[in-house]
Amino acid sequence: MGTPLLDVEDVHAYYGNIHALQGISLHVDEGEIVTLVGGNGAGKSTTLNTISGLVRPRSGQIRLAGESLSRYAAHEITAKGVVQVPEGRRMFARLTVLENLKMGAFIVRDPAMVRERTEHVFALFPRLEQRMNQVAGTLSGGEQQMLAIGRALMTRPRLMLLDEPSLGLAPILVEQIFATIVEINAQGVTILLVEQNALQALATASRGYVLQTGRVVLAGTSEDLRRNEMVRKAYLGEA
Repeated sequence: MGTPLLDVEDVHAYYGNIHALQGISLHVDEGEIVTLVGGNGAGKSTTLNTISGLVRPRSGQIRLAGESLSRYAAHEITAKGVVQVPEGRRMFARLTVLENLKMGAFIVRDPAMVRERTEHVFALFPRLEQRMNQVAGTLSGGEQQMLAIGRALMTRPRLMLLDEPSLGLAPILVEQIFATIVEINAQGVTILLVEQNALQALATASRGYVLQTGRVVLAGTSEDLRRNEMVRKAYLGEA
């Protein structure tokens, strides 16, 4: 078997004195959609933040295509092709849609390439093209999520870390966002997905890991996890 695109091995991370990740190991192969399932406080967002360099692991290894990321700062990890779409759709609220997208392309020096990538985002999200001169803070929740994903795509990532993309969205928009995630993946972007809606996450991903209090307690194909009694009771709302 080849080298995984992302390999997380026995990672321990702390927030102050809180031992948030207690030996997390997982891998994501090129072209996969993999999901992390778990309750609040399980360590899902911390895992993404640690991969993207926002949190420094105390021990363990994180590798991208076999190369250790430990000596790189967060912006250097982004330049290597790992981009995070944070929970809560954080964006520059006072900038326009177009300005936000250009901020996503901060590492790109060629204006023609920035234009090409902007057109790619607009093809994926026509709504953003209609709103390109609108201030981001005045967009609807669904449009803000589109912009957050679009801004991440401006870096032309190899690996996208998606943190709670459906949070606070109406069901029809959730379906739309997940259809777009599948399309982005089909265009060659590998995805690691954190999602409170476990049913939707397991329907979208091919594999998953279940986290509890900073540890992986279960791993398998989405089909296996959907059949698992503990997962069904704890995360799929079945009695």
